[in-house]
Amino acid sequence: MSTETQLIDWRDKALQFEQQINQVVIGLQPAVRNIILAVFARGHVLLEGNVGVGKTTLLRAVAQGLGGDYQRIEGTIDLMPADLIYYAYLNSEGRPCVDSGPLLKHGDTLATFFFNEINRARPQVHALLLRAMAERSINAFNQDYALPHMQVFADRNRVEREETFELPAAAKDRFMMEINIDMPNSDAVLDELMFNPRFHDTDQLIGNMSNNRFYYQLNDLAQTLQQHIQTSPKLRAYALSLWKATHQPQHYGVQLSDVEMPQLLMAGASPRGMSYLIRAAKTRAWLEHRNHVLPEDLQGVFSVCMTHRLFLNPMYAYRKEQLLPELITGILNQVAAP
Repeated sequence: MSTETQLIDWRDKALQFEQQINQVVIGLQPAVRNIILAVFARGHVLLEGNVGVGKTTLLRAVAQGLGGDYQRIEGTIDLMPADLIYYAYLNSEGRPCVDSGPLLKHGDTLATFFFNEINRARPQVHALLLRAMAERSINAFNQDYALPHMQVFADRNRVEREETFELPAAAKDRFMMEINIDMPNSDAVLDELMFNPRFHDTDQLIGNMSNNRFYYQLNDLAQTLQQHIQTSPKLRAYALSLWKATHQPQHYGVQLSDVEMPQLLMAGASPRGMSYLIRAAKTRAWLEHRNHVLPEDLQGVFSVCMTHRLFLNPMYAYRKEQLLPELITGILNQVAAP
């Protein structure tokens, strides 16, 4: 089978997978599309949203469709790094025993790892997770364990801030995307969620999904996809200008109300972040039936790939919910596309 034929076949599978998820969680199409992009670009995802908007159901649907094993851990103030690796207990005979924790329980068949309320966990836990995310391996019991197919999804509760730890820049930068899961604003969707019994039994809803079991093929597919989708010299120059604008937006004519632009940013996007942006843009082009990247592909994933990588100076940090979206919009409007 030629590479072109292989990618067409996989695109059909990806779009069918997306359609299945949209039947399980309704009213979240933009978020679902971004998660599909992250899955096929092999990037980790940070989710943010209010309580009860479908984040867990969405990830369970993703895990069901991908196949492989799914693990979930709850972030708590007393969670320690060792809790990700093992847990100790007394068996029925009163003897101490040690079993594998959530990162090791399924070995190399672990496909989807969900860290719920990651900002409640201590920085030491974040540090351990970073290695697992970056290297897809972990050291325990004096040996390395490979996690070649693991994709991490972490959730931050946007409402509650007590007993939480802000994720450090290094942790945020390991996530390809930060996706906001917003409450559906359509009356028809809300009516379905409230009154259609189909959406009241989550286990049955997800159990009806097909288990495609293609998780173990995604790494090779992503590599083929990234090599096959092309970028022109003008597109590359445009991407470079976007990156520079995340560091010095005032040089591109970006102006925000009541802001001294040279003092706005403490740090812009990292080279790793731009690499993730290109990977996501290539995947978007592929899903749009193209073998080359257009400016609209970069623009379509710029916000979810860049917003969590821009760090405001303390004098403006309290306005970040307002300023960061305005900055992203300003950059896309002011940087000339080819």
